[in-house]
Amino acid sequence: MAGKKKVCIIGAGPCGTSALFHFDQISDSSTEVVCYEKSDTWLGLWNFTWMTGTDEFGEPCHGGMYKHLWSNGPKEGLEYPYYTFTDHFGKAIPSFLPRPAMRDYLEGRLVKKSKSDLKRFIKWNTSVRYVRYNKKADDFTVTTEDLKTGHTVDTNFTHVIVAVGIFNTPDKPYFEGIETFPGRVIHSHDFRDATQFKGQRVLVVGAKYSAEDIALQCLKFGAKSIVTSYRSSPMNFKWPVGIEERPIVQTIEGKVVHFLDGSSTEVDSIILSTGYKYKFPFMEDNLRLSSSRTLYPTSLYKGSLWLQEGNKKLFYMGVQDQFFSFTMFDAQGLWICRYITDTLPNKLTNCDEMKKEARQWLQRCRNLKGNIEQIDFQADFIKDLSDGTGYSPDAPKANKFFHKWDSDKKANIVTYRDQQFKSLYSGTETAPCTKPWFQNFDDSISQFIKR
Repeated sequence: MAGKKKVCIIGAGPCGTSALFHFDQISDSSTEVVCYEKSDTWLGLWNFTWMTGTDEFGEPCHGGMYKHLWSNGPKEGLEYPYYTFTDHFGKAIPSFLPRPAMRDYLEGRLVKKSKSDLKRFIKWNTSVRYVRYNKKADDFTVTTEDLKTGHTVDTNFTHVIVAVGIFNTPDKPYFEGIETFPGRVIHSHDFRDATQFKGQRVLVVGAKYSAEDIALQCLKFGAKSIVTSYRSSPMNFKWPVGIEERPIVQTIEGKVVHFLDGSSTEVDSIILSTGYKYKFPFMEDNLRLSSSRTLYPTSLYKGSLWLQEGNKKLFYMGVQDQFFSFTMFDAQGLWICRYITDTLPNKLTNCDEMKKEARQWLQRCRNLKGNIEQIDFQADFIKDLSDGTGYSPDAPKANKFFHKWDSDKKANIVTYRDQQFKSLYSGTETAPCTKPWFQNFDDSISQFIKR
């Protein structure tokens, strides 16, 4: 394979397809790209499935999407610079989209803006079982399994991009007595429909985005009451009647849950919105990223290039905590593509210099305080990734939308999705919502764009 590059992309979600999109745009004849996707469609967690636990092949269900989910960030902060929401829908729409409309937009970019049919690069229903680095040959052996036939194949690649995301392996804490609880206990990864909790008293354990949204979803669709439980600090929103916060669970006795502050309450169901573990079991030990959830994981140059084994030919995508998400993945995918194809101006190759730069970012990350500093840190991260790649210099300016979003949530957690923004790229003013989010029970595309 001397002189020719062969790139393996693991996962065809929003990250993997962004890398694939940019390889297609550059059209480098000396680079071959293969993408492995374990399901039969692309865009990862933006696909809804009724299945939980394991899928039709006995594989762990990758996605944790649920019915009635709406984006929890304004579309103007997630918008592709070269393919706006107005480009896709042909009209102004509200700033917060239901899942089907968001997925439709993401797919529109892949279909309408690509130079060729991206699906031809993807091997569907194929799971990556193992990735090892061959030091002597300076390449990787990727072992894959066709889930339909069970056939296993080894293929060698010069470069590997891990793009499976970080929201697929649930973190499930133990609480004393939880095995005695007579009701339903699930992780948010297996949450599929809030209507299943209608009339119930629900405990939601956690204090991050999924806990916040699932608590609101359950109340919206008829739960009797919701108690959220936090380990370190409360969310401190102005919750509507029916939702309250308490400190961490201490013990569970039957239906009675006891909390750290000495209070207790009866509940009918428990939802563990306790996050995810960074798990890449298919990677060889010295290639495997290990991290807690953070805006800048260790051992990665530009938050992307693996600095340990692999001779600077292994990359991780989308392993950061996220505000910008799609534009960050897009900028990252372009940077990786340009690095691999040697089309990156002033490309740094000295590993010591890379590690020094990564340490500087890590130190800044550790010193961040509050959402505004974190948002601006990620804006600067996107700016750094975009330097010299040709990615839109306007993308980091979306931090102003997330500043407002953060303020809107603090003002009213129920109505923040009803607020309006203006596109950085098209200048389009947001269309007003036909109904407030909390009163809108129809999340179909046709209803959403009907106005």
